[in-house]
Amino acid sequence: MFLAELLDRTGLDVLEHLDRQVTVPVIDGLQAQGDLVVLPLAWLGWVLHDWWELPPEGRELVRGEAGNNPHTLVADPGTCRMTTWLGDPERLAIAAFENTAPAWLVHPEHGATGIAPGRWFVRRQRELGAGFRKPVLIAD
Repeated sequence: MFLAELLDRTGLDVLEHLDRQVTVPVIDGLQAQGDLVVLPLAWLGWVLHDWWELPPEGRELVRGEAGNNPHTLVADPGTCRMTTWLGDPERLAIAAFENTAPAWLVHPEHGATGIAPGRWFVRRQRELGAGFRKPVLIAD
């Protein structure tokens, strides 16, 4: 799918300098977009509850530091369900989702990435500096 087609389907937008004729890759594995990382849910071994269908307009997962530039998860109707009921002791997890067709993570500065069908969780990235520094969340 081209970025322009995805933006037309979702009503979302990206910054002007991004090429809208680029093909959005669909990745089946670990991927990152700015301050978020998408990982296979099987890596956690969590049992999750309270799944719900992703709405047609998608779901904003997180906004940038200044309240701008949301990361929005979108998918074709009926192909993705998600939960935000996560028991992450590190408090970095944002959502888990299960998709039967590609789902898309859209961001105004980064464009979009496609996520292959599967079971996934999304969490914030953090920087682990040297020594005994407290981990710092990556800011987008």
